[in-house]
Amino acid sequence: MIRFLQQDSRVTKFIFWAIIVVVAAFMVITLVPGIFSDGPSDASGTYAVVKNGGYFGRVLTVNEQISTQQVQRLASRMLQQQKLPDMLMPYVMKRAADSLVQEQMLAYEADRLGLKVTDQDLRTELQKGSFGEYLFPSGQFIGEDRYANFVSMQFNMTVAEFEKTLKREMSIGRLQQFVTSGVTVSDADVRKSYMQQGTKVKFDYAFLSEDQVKQQINPTDDQLQAFFKSHAKQYANAVGETRKLQYVALDPSQTPGGVPKVTDADLQAYYQKHLDQFQVKDQVRVRHILIKVPQGADAATDAAAKKKAEDIRKQILAGGDFAKLAKENSDDPGSKEQGGELGFVQKGQTVPEFEKAAFDGNPGQTSEIVKTQFGYHILQTEEKQTAHTTPLSAVKSQIEPIVQRDLEMQAAQKYAQQIADQAKSQGIEKTAAAHNLQAQTTDYLARNSTVGGVPDGAAMLTGAFAAKPGSAPQVASTGEGFAVYTVVDVKPAHAPAFAEYKAHVLDDYRAEQTPGLLRNKTQELVARAKADNNLEQAAKELGATYKSSDLVGDDGQVPDIGSIAASATQIFALNQGQIGGPFDGGRVGYVVKLDEKQQPSPADVAAHFDASKDKLLNDKRERLFAVFVSTLQERYKNEKRILYTKQDAPQLPLGQG
Repeated sequence: MIRFLQQDSRVTKFIFWAIIVVVAAFMVITLVPGIFSDGPSDASGTYAVVKNGGYFGRVLTVNEQISTQQVQRLASRMLQQQKLPDMLMPYVMKRAADSLVQEQMLAYEADRLGLKVTDQDLRTELQKGSFGEYLFPSGQFIGEDRYANFVSMQFNMTVAEFEKTLKREMSIGRLQQFVTSGVTVSDADVRKSYMQQGTKVKFDYAFLSEDQVKQQINPTDDQLQAFFKSHAKQYANAVGETRKLQYVALDPSQTPGGVPKVTDADLQAYYQKHLDQFQVKDQVRVRHILIKVPQGADAATDAAAKKKAEDIRKQILAGGDFAKLAKENSDDPGSKEQGGELGFVQKGQTVPEFEKAAFDGNPGQTSEIVKTQFGYHILQTEEKQTAHTTPLSAVKSQIEPIVQRDLEMQAAQKYAQQIADQAKSQGIEKTAAAHNLQAQTTDYLARNSTVGGVPDGAAMLTGAFAAKPGSAPQVASTGEGFAVYTVVDVKPAHAPAFAEYKAHVLDDYRAEQTPGLLRNKTQELVARAKADNNLEQAAKELGATYKSSDLVGDDGQVPDIGSIAASATQIFALNQGQIGGPFDGGRVGYVVKLDEKQQPSPADVAAHFDASKDKLLNDKRERLFAVFVSTLQERYKNEKRILYTKQDAPQLPLGQG
């Protein structure tokens, strides 16, 4: 769906509520703590229990269970949203559990302080807050059914789960306000902060990179051998385990009896098994022209956009070419070149106003002008389809090749298993010969090697490295067929001989020596530059690269150096013409000579005073709330109010079981 018709980002604000309220405050959690995670706990799969405590003479026995399923669901979303590999799931599980536990602690604390959100508070938020324009357009409630559909489509929740989660996040927001309400900053601090942030400098710099220095490290063979011996533990298993395999590969064309034929019964069985894939929801094919109105535009700008949309609609009704007018006038870059064509749209995919106009229209009908948060739209409905199941006859040609391939692979797998069973007693070589197949023996292979003669040997190698030498032949997929294999021999991981590993030893030696040499070279660079007050000449003598920066702030980026934030305090303290350093830029060391310093004028400070004060206040509030959360967490740990199941307790950094 084109981005102009996606739900307004204020809807997804709910998903990131905890980032604003909690995560930005603690600076330890990176995703929404607890959003979408208020489903029922599974007692048999409890990951953690957060105990409520007593207060004001009351003893509360209600405890919140956090299920393993909740943790897994949140961890899976974190993996997807951050595009992390599945192998990091154990680490992400810990972070997800921390998020859920911390959220529950904060909810308890908000309740203890009387900051609980009432049903009336919730209704007010839904009507007056960021959801108001969707749930109460023109001040009128959209109705329970549409409300439930909205929550389901946007958040994959029931209404009860949605409201419970929103109330919890609102209470945590109140807690943060309560804790940080007394935070103040002085006018002097505001001015000082803006002066630091608003000051910019320009400087010449000379730098040496690790790559430059590394090439200057050329040890003798005696030095390398001494390094090799002193790092014996490092190289003890440098040459990984390898295995020799014997295997026979086959593809479906080699299956006895030829290629299986697809029957109507086979097609019917596949169709029934995958019936959900052939369900078509209510949908409409539509095109549109958008005349965009910027957010916060004044009345005159809005009126001009509306008039332009009305003029275009008049041209269409008078027989004008919709596609041509869309290409010439539409502000939607995702559809204008296609004549405004959006394809089929299902309910819940676009903003409510657009959806209503699209589904209310009849094929060939041009809508009235429709106003959304993006601007003014002219829609033309092209085709409507009611919810239905696509019949088998309509998809037969699509699924027949799939069924054919499935039958071929099933037959090939069955044949491969037959060969494996026979090879248990006769061996792979004799069994292969009996079936007019060719057995192969590999060289010693590592886990990530390729296997000659097969399209994809990953499954075979995975199984081989899990099997014992001489164990019964196994079957593995090769992508286009199957292989029957066994492990012939194993070479355990071992230390290499120096001669065969010399190139690796040289790389390791250089890697170890480079940081120290880089520091020494950079110190020599600054010493020469200061001695002659000539950074450029010193750079030439030592082979350093010499450049000049643009005007940058204390968090600026400089080519080849990157961020100067770590060195900014020292650089900004220099006077014009003064040389400073050496500075550590990670993989580079550099020296600077200050050329120019621009500081904000009193007028600049005054103009940005309010914004600077807000930022300073927010930063101070976040730091205070982070301390509050850390203290609360420590108290919960000491009071044994965070309990983990035995299998999960050792993996988590919070609490004790």
